[in-house]
Amino acid sequence: MSGPPLTPRRVAVLGAGTMGRGIAQAAAQAGCEVILRDVSDELLDRARAAIRATLDGGVSRQKLTEEARDAALDAIETTTEVSRAVRDAEIVIEAVPEDLALKRAVVAEIEAAAPTTAIVASNTSSLSIEALAAGARRPERIVGMHFFNPVHVMKLVEIVASSRTSAQAVAVARALAEAMGKTAIVVRDTPGFATSRLGVILGLEAIRMLEQGVATAADIDRAMEMGYNHPMGPLRLTDLVGLDVRLAIADYLHTTLGGDQYRAPEMLRRLVGEGKLGKKSGEGFFRWDR
Repeated sequence: MSGPPLTPRRVAVLGAGTMGRGIAQAAAQAGCEVILRDVSDELLDRARAAIRATLDGGVSRQKLTEEARDAALDAIETTTEVSRAVRDAEIVIEAVPEDLALKRAVVAEIEAAAPTTAIVASNTSSLSIEALAAGARRPERIVGMHFFNPVHVMKLVEIVASSRTSAQAVAVARALAEAMGKTAIVVRDTPGFATSRLGVILGLEAIRMLEQGVATAADIDRAMEMGYNHPMGPLRLTDLVGLDVRLAIADYLHTTLGGDQYRAPEMLRRLVGEGKLGKKSGEGFFRWDR
């Protein structure tokens, strides 16, 4: 790749779940043309309704004008076809579940249909970009863009470069993140990168403390919020991220890095087995109104 890095204007987002729709909204608000793809119209309608609700909230709090809301909504197109989503994209961001085989399959679909010049970014929070690019036609164009939930609020994007990721791919990812109003950090491709390795340890230790009866969930969270100035406690954050997501990351890091600090507490496994996944299921360490 050659030439100066340019902020991509045509963005495809694959996966319309919590993260995918948040990324699509952020890209639309940055002035990009966005195509959001998922497997069914029902999921896409749900995602569009969630995006509208978030934007409406911004209008009601006078953080956003009605014109800006309408422009963002108009900038987002939806489709169930991967080929339609990516065929004109300058960057494709996959936001499918944290499963390496699934993500590899999605990358293969993208490369088969997207322009050869397109950057392929993964929103993975812990999986190896090198492993994700294994077998890819253009591994130098594959980069990690780890966004944080809720995307419209959180200011960080963690850009992950494998040994084969080009400097231009990193530059394009950074340019898009900055156009979205985010601060980007660049990290080496290691399991858990920087944020997940640190965040998971804190979250798992908070769960162990709750399991041992050290304090209530609310008080453990207050300890970090008021004692260390964290904007949100580790247990409420785990509820927001999803207990199943937290468990999958912990298991992956324990397998790849070892160490008891990454071993998932039995309480976490039990709650996931009971379907108590946090905010998205209505209950985790706290109860949530859905």
